[in-house]
Amino acid sequence: MTARGATGRTARLRDAAWLLPAAVVLIALNFRGPIVATAPVIGDVRADLGLTAGIAGLLTTIPVLCFALATPLASWVIAKADPERAVSLSLVVVLVGTVVRSLPSSAALLVGTAVIGIGITIGNVVIPVVIRRDTAPERVGLVTGVYTSALNVGSMITSLGTAPIAAVWGWPVAIAVWGVLAVLAGIGWTFTVGPRAAWRRPSVVEPLPETGPIDLVLDTDHERKATAPTPAPARRWITWGLTLAFGGQAFSYYALTAWIPTLLHDEIGFSKESSGASSSVFQILAVIGALGVPVLAARWRPRAIIALVAFFWLAMPLGLLFAPQLWLLWSVLGGAAQGGGITIVFIVIVRIVSSDADARRMSAFVQGGGYLIGSAGPLVAGTLHGATGDWTAPLLVVLVAVLVLGVVGSIAARRVD
Repeated sequence: MTARGATGRTARLRDAAWLLPAAVVLIALNFRGPIVATAPVIGDVRADLGLTAGIAGLLTTIPVLCFALATPLASWVIAKADPERAVSLSLVVVLVGTVVRSLPSSAALLVGTAVIGIGITIGNVVIPVVIRRDTAPERVGLVTGVYTSALNVGSMITSLGTAPIAAVWGWPVAIAVWGVLAVLAGIGWTFTVGPRAAWRRPSVVEPLPETGPIDLVLDTDHERKATAPTPAPARRWITWGLTLAFGGQAFSYYALTAWIPTLLHDEIGFSKESSGASSSVFQILAVIGALGVPVLAARWRPRAIIALVAFFWLAMPLGLLFAPQLWLLWSVLGGAAQGGGITIVFIVIVRIVSSDADARRMSAFVQGGGYLIGSAGPLVAGTLHGATGDWTAPLLVVLVAVLVLGVVGSIAARRVD
């Protein structure tokens, strides 16, 4: 497809304001839910397959490591396939991984989990590119918030639904059934972008809408700006700042996600079942932050929003450290903050890039480095807890990670309008 055809398609997507957000929601439901799908049934899985606790822990660690290590592959795929087909490929890979993982074999479980991680990595990198390109500038923040909200909704749906399904049909069916979400997302994406969702390039070129002389001049200026040379992400200080900020966000999120149930069990005496249900507050409250940050972004500078997010984020480790009995309050504040943290970083990325290629490289760099830092969160927190026998050291480490998000992120975003 020519650049002129792509321009026409982008204009139509922007006119149908609801279409792209709806497709993005369906897609995002597949980008976190599969990671947590095994957690509610991990006892049954371990009993059937004879897994050790270490192997079982890899089911959460492997996808996050893929987010970090597979980003160069994701960036290459997006460059070769273009964003539309990259989204389709990510959904296909997630679906294949989901089916493989449901096979009653420890090898299939691990391989399927890695395949899911690679598929999600492609989606993680390409969705911000699509949002930037196909959304009107004044709505980019809102659509980004909708996307990050849907990530958490997907986790919640999967967490709540897997155990009841397993009670009726067994754990293999319970984790395989979520592949239906990938199928639905693929249908929605194909409806949204048409033939370009297919891997095979369409033979019919999309016509360019009628334009006048002024429009053509504007298009020429836009193309000239888009083709202007842009420094590589690694040569820009803001990239490194955003990477560290995203790493602080991811480290805090994954460390607390992995250990909140155990912490509540140890500190308050909750049963394992109650601890698991209570920790879902931290996940679902992210929707408030994810949707609230774009509203603030229309009025506030990004650095002020990052500072505010970090302020509320700090309530989580500090509150659990000094007043764990008020866990619900800290989970509400921390949950909203973690949803806002990832959203504001994505908004800053969209604002500073100059082209689709720059957006792809910047998204891959920031997410790759950030998730590499984040993947250490559960391991570091767990190791410190095991070495000290209490939760003070793990919570202090989370506290430092949140400060990195707030301080480094605010400095990095100080020149962003």
